[in-house]
Amino acid sequence: MTDKKQFGVWMDGYHATIVGTGNSGELVVHAHIKNELTPGNSNEHTAQNHEETLRHKFFKKITEHMQNAEHIHATGTGQAQEQFISYLKETPQFKNAKMTECTSNKMSDEKLLEFFGEKFN
Repeated sequence: MTDKKQFGVWMDGYHATIVGTGNSGELVVHAHIKNELTPGNSNEHTAQNHEETLRHKFFKKITEHMQNAEHIHATGTGQAQEQFISYLKETPQFKNAKMTECTSNKMSDEKLLEFFGEKFN
């Protein structure tokens, strides 16, 4: 491992697992974050705005665990990781970080640590 601040995030629209370098330089699971569910709304515009607000709140909770990130790799199912990378690119704190992404199925924490270990080597 290196002393770089590297973080991996597995996510879908409702859950995220944040993996990153710990104090010893080894990869550790930092957090599991859950997104709030969007309640049903008959007004499509209001529902979309609410969903966008919840998504940004979800992304903000994730980034709270990624201080001084130099490399971020996002993975998961669907489009969540693409939206997250776009969010990071618009966030001044992360504009100089290297960002990569791919799709993958949900994995156990142990498999996730292995997966990100390979991505960062």
